Amino acid sequence: MLKEKDILTNLDNSVKQGYYCSFIDLGHAYSYLIDSRLNIFRGDNDRWAIAAERLGFNPRGGAILLDIYYFGDCLINLEHYNGQDTNWYSVSPIDLDSFVATVDGEVLKPEAKYWIVRGEKVELSHDKKEYLNAGIELKEYEPSEISAEEACRLLVTKHRDLFRATDEELHKSIPPDLKKILVIDEWYHRDYVEISQPVISDDHLRYTYEFNRDNYYSLKGQDAEPFVDYESFAKMFRKGEQQNAIINQKQWEKNRPSSYQTWKQIAKVIATGDTSHYKPTLKPNSHWKHWPDSGSL
Repeated sequence: MLKEKDILTNLDNSVKQGYYCSFIDLGHAYSYLIDSRLNIFRGDNDRWAIAAERLGFNPRGGAILLDIYYFGDCLINLEHYNGQDTNWYSVSPIDLDSFVATVDGEVLKPEAKYWIVRGEKVELSHDKKEYLNAGIELKEYEPSEISAEEACRLLVTKHRDLFRATDEELHKSIPPDLKKILVIDEWYHRDYVEISQPVISDDHLRYTYEFNRDNYYSLKGQDAEPFVDYESFAKMFRKGEQQNAIINQKQWEKNRPSSYQTWKQIAKVIATGDTSHYKPTLKPNSHWKHWPDSGSL
């Protein structure tokens, strides 16, 4: 029998499943948030899954990507990286050639006219008033400049379905017989990010110290300034571990999914199959306006 506690434990542990697994990161520092959505699935034999969509623009990646995060007890076909499972993958709703042809760095070219989104030609706007009417205040680091994420935010207000994940994309890592029982377009959210901190033994730490010390003298020469002594190096490293542990503990106490209403209610929906249990009283904050620091690095 499905238990809410087990579902919440699964979500709480999403950041502990490996270096390449994470919880939904709406405020991702390398990607401007554009849109988001939650898809809740339930199946026979106590099987369940959540597919969370995050549409964002990563300037370093040079593309607008739809990241799909997976959680559940029956996930299949997960992506792998460096020999480890990841609980998310990315798709590109926008034809890459049409995107690259219209963007200069992070901003639209003045002559940019359209993007091809899932095979459809979608007209781009350079009308500042249209953006303001949609609640999008342009940054305009240069006069009349429109960034790629601003252009996409406007398009989402007109063509939202084109930027959503398809059922095929959602089921990429979810068994096909699971049924979608609830879709949530806006919700109250807290980013839950822990610092990955593998256990480093004293022997491993000394090896790391000696390796870096030898490289230092190899590059700088034996007459270089003395390398930091091992005791100082070890003290500094262990202090960093303690500080990271304090940060992670605060994340656990304040931001883990089971610590607030949203995920408790979703867990109850999954456990019972009754969507009426999702009746939030917390004001939604998943809209991009609430995450101004996304893409800030």
